[in-house]
Amino acid sequence: MPRAYLSIGSNLGDRINYLKKALEKLKQNNIQIIKSSNIIETEPYGYKEQGKFLNMAVEIDSDLEPFELMKLISKIESELGRIRTKRWGPRVIDIDIIFYDYLIINEPDLKIPHPDMQNRFFVLKPLQEIAPDFVHPVLKKTITELLENLNSEGKSEV
Repeated sequence: MPRAYLSIGSNLGDRINYLKKALEKLKQNNIQIIKSSNIIETEPYGYKEQGKFLNMAVEIDSDLEPFELMKLISKIESELGRIRTKRWGPRVIDIDIIFYDYLIINEPDLKIPHPDMQNRFFVLKPLQEIAPDFVHPVLKKTITELLENLNSEGKSEV
């Protein structure tokens, strides 16, 4: 069964509850959660004029193909009340596919691995907790190495 890694975040409302609800909805849709990281609080990325995020990472097993998984994630985000208004803006829930096995997909609607994950502490830190030795299929670095390569501005030095 394919293994995928998701990043989940929230910075509106009852943030912890939104993370829990997202996990519940994944399970209700036959997604098996293998590992989940601790939840960390982080500063917003991109658009800074908003509240702090709670972030976590999960390792999942799913028989869904990548595009089917993306559709399911979008459906879950909508069901939980996500409204897309501003890029990198506030949101009740955000679920991103970071990796899907070692696949490389570069389509307009889906990019795997996530194209900016190596610059995001809020993705790398929780991911490093559950998959420190997973090797990025494009950058050829482990999650631990990618995290170590982040500079103080949160940009990858890779």
